[in-house]
Amino acid sequence: MKKLSIMIGAVCFTFSYAQKVSDYKYVALPEKFTGFKNDQYKLDILLTNTLKQKKYTVVSGSRNQWTTEANSNPCSVLNADVVNDSGFLRNKIILEFKDCNGKVVLSQKASTPIKEFVEGFQDALKQALVTVPVSSPKEIQTETIVEKMSISEPAKEVSSQTVENSSSNQTGKYTNGKISLQKVQIDDSQFILVENNSSVPFATFKATTKKDTFKVKLKSGESTFGYYENGNIVIEMPKGNEDYTKEVFILK
Repeated sequence: MKKLSIMIGAVCFTFSYAQKVSDYKYVALPEKFTGFKNDQYKLDILLTNTLKQKKYTVVSGSRNQWTTEANSNPCSVLNADVVNDSGFLRNKIILEFKDCNGKVVLSQKASTPIKEFVEGFQDALKQALVTVPVSSPKEIQTETIVEKMSISEPAKEVSSQTVENSSSNQTGKYTNGKISLQKVQIDDSQFILVENNSSVPFATFKATTKKDTFKVKLKSGESTFGYYENGNIVIEMPKGNEDYTKEVFILK
């Protein structure tokens, strides 16, 4: 039997090493800030203008309005929020920046004795923005990983094995029949599923010691687990009372 040396595949993984706000070029703003119901007191305008002055490119929280560059790697976009943290006597806010996995990159509290809402909240936000450095974006590095193996198999069987081994690293769009999600590989042990019109991942997968099994953090903040099954991505969705339902996402 002829010994064949084959290449399983070359896969490009995008690694985000950003640890600071200044490492990012893009900042996404939500439609509404957390805790502000009917009036945002022009905080969105103040935040947008200040970030632009600090050389950031401000984009919408909706991905369908992003630039092609930002859409190609959603983890290159930082998500900003202004949280209403007011007490009885003072207007207080928390300025937060989170990465694509929901990890807080910067959280800055600020308060003001100004009781008028517009002037007070804007004064607090201006204080918090002082801590935000000027953008000095780092290039997102890509790394091509090539695996090789030698096996004693007929050529046709080798081709079949190649497809099977690469399925767990298959990028692309997955659907459960209700929503369509894009799989984005963060590194060799972590990936996300994200909706086209959202800057926040639908689910974040982190590898466990068991092959093709993952810890999953959902967009809602709930934790569960997921796994590959016949090339599909399966999430055990929590229903409450410790009950789960199997949600299967099929590669389109």
